[in-house]
Formats: sequence, structure tokens, C-alpha cells
Amino acid sequence: MRKVTCQQPARLVVGSDAFMECVPYLEEAHARRVVVIAGSTTARLAAPLIDAARARGIDVTLWSEIAGEPTIDVFDRALAAARTVDADTIVGFGGGSALDAAKLVAGLFDDARPVRDVFGIGRVGRRRVRLVCVPTTAGTGSEVSPNAILLDDGARSKHAVISPFLVADAAFVDPVLARDLPPDVTATTGIDALTHCIEAFANRHAHPMVDEWALAGIRLIGANLVRAIRDGHDSEAREALALGSLYGGLCLGPVNTAAVHALAYPIGGMFGIGHGLSIALMLPHVLEFNVVADPSRYAIVAAALGVEPRRTAFETARAGVERCRALIQACGLPLGLASVNIPKTAIPQMVASALTVKRLLDNNPRSVTEADAAAVYEAAFDSDLTSLALESNLENKY
Repeated sequence: MRKVTCQQPARLVVGSDAFMECVPYLEEAHARRVVVIAGSTTARLAAPLIDAARARGIDVTLWSEIAGEPTIDVFDRALAAARTVDADTIVGFGGGSALDAAKLVAGLFDDARPVRDVFGIGRVGRRRVRLVCVPTTAGTGSEVSPNAILLDDGARSKHAVISPFLVADAAFVDPVLARDLPPDVTATTGIDALTHCIEAFANRHAHPMVDEWALAGIRLIGANLVRAIRDGHDSEAREALALGSLYGGLCLGPVNTAAVHALAYPIGGMFGIGHGLSIALMLPHVLEFNVVADPSRYAIVAAALGVEPRRTAFETARAGVERCRALIQACGLPLGLASVNIPKTAIPQMVASALTVKRLLDNNPRSVTEADAAAVYEAAFDSDLTSLALESNLENKY
């Protein structure tokens, strides 16, 4: 067994109404100047937390200018706002964009370097300010991971910052916060979380302990995502997605993702497509490419998605790919790049960009060459929801 290192929040609270436990935690930690970094559409959800903290004598500043994935400019403005009040605690409240921005604000609060200087692995040093994460979606798992992603508008590319000092001191995972999410956001964040689990399990650096989280996440998300889309107030489904997303986030530090994410990054960076949708567009095509490399692992993934065993592991694995396609279709999401107005002429540039994400491609069960990446993108263009032939039992699943 290879060694694996897991770095997680010292306090992790999970359950309905868990987010209000953040207030006594802040009081216990002697927080005095708190900056809450939130998404523009989710800031209202933070109001009870902010009011309760202020009632206990904590000075709270709300900064809620994040709309979409965080850019370098957005991060710089959030950092300036936190420095202006000399914050001792940063609370990320929202989807992955808000959490990633908050993590970087905490990590670079006392660091004069521009954020571009810390792109990569292990370049953020020890931080002084406290970091708390409260997710409002079931998707990125950022609340428990050492990763943060920023969009460089100028270069039209995404960059990761990975450091143990980006792991939150405390995280509060509350499925109630997601019950009013729009169906499309539930769908895209859910597919992202599912992909974290699939890619962590079918991974060159997979680990038996992490496998347990990954498979649990696949089962929970696969069985409950469509339910939550159809009825956002289905508490059982929301709880399952919150747990599944959390398990996916726990996989990111010790194992991380692979080619689905690497090939999805250029879609977001170059064309402004949201991260979760970018993942959904690439997931079935990368899986189709990968199954030949490790059919036994992908057969286990298929079983976790509810696929009955076929004659061989390879046939079961292929049925798992079709199950993913059926799930994405049932979520109301497209399967083809043309459907989101990406031109085929962009393939060479997308390939070049994807191949730079070596830290993830190195995890992939099958090596990805320039020709391979181009072929996967081509397959993603050729997908057509109206002509997709799904087995009848897959159609009936949802």
C-alpha cells in the first residue's frame, strides 16, 4: 500500500442546520473581525449567520461580489476588502467560487506576492488568519480540499493553487442551504461532485481508504441527483448529495481528479462555460476513452451507479459509461460541445491548453497524447442528444 496524506479541517460539522454552528465556533475561537466572502446570489443565505455573530459582539463584513467563477481581479478586490478591515477570520460562504476565493484570501492575506506567483503546488506558506468554509451547493468539495482555482481572464485559462494551508480550519456542511438552488445549478454541481468520486476511484494513484469515500459518493449522487433536481426540497436527496459532494472533496487532497477535469478546464477558460457544465460535457467521452485501460475499476464504478453485471468487466464498464450519459441527459444537460456554441476550429487550442494540466493527466488511468485529446474533443462534438441510442433499461432508470 502506498502512503497517502489526508489534510482535513480540524472541525467538520455535517447535517441539517449545521451552518449556524459556525457562530459558536467563531465565538469560541475569539474571532473579532470576520469577513464573509459570498456569491452574489447566495449572500442572503448568510444573513442569519451574520446577524447571530453580530449579536455576540463579532464585527462582520459581508463581501458578496462573486458572480461566476472567480477571476484574478475578483480575488484581488476580495483580498483588498479583507485587508481594509484587518480581518482575523475569513468565512467562505457559497458555491465553489466563493470558497476558492475565500481560501486564497486567507492564504495570501499576509503575503505581498501577486496570486500568479503561487499558481501550482506548495507555494502558499503558513497563514495567520482563520479560515472557515460553508458550502451552499453540493459540488466542488472545496470546503475540505487543499485546492483553489482561479480564472486568468487575460490568458483565458484556469490555474490551480494547491497547498495544505488552503485547508479550512472548520467547515460546516448543511444540505438545507441548497434546497432552493435552481435545477440547472443542482445538476451541474452534482455532476462535478460525481466526477470527483469517479476520477478518484479510477486513478493511477487510487488508494484503498480513498476508494471507500469515492464509491460512497458515487452511490449517493447517482441515486439522488435527479430526485433533487425534480424537487429541491426533497430533504433525503439533498442530504445524500451533500454527503456525496463531501466525500468527493475528501478525495481531492490525497488522490485528486484526472483527464475529465484537465480537458474541461479549456472549455471554461476559453469560452466562459461554467465548471460543472464543462465537466458534464466531457465526462462520458473521457470515460469512453478510459475504460479499456482499467475495465475492472470502471465495472465497479458502474455497479455503484446501479448497473447490473454484464458478461465481462469491460461490458459492465461500458454500460457504466452509458449510465453516465443517461444521468446527464436526465439532468437536462447537453452532451455535445456544439450545443454550447464552441466551434470545432477551437480543438487545437483546447488540446494545447489541456495538455498543460499535467498534474491531473498524470493521474489518468490511460495516457493522453495530443492525438488522443483531439479525438476525445471530436467525440464530444459528435454527440447529439436527439440521436443518442440508450438501452431501454437506462432510459427507464430515470
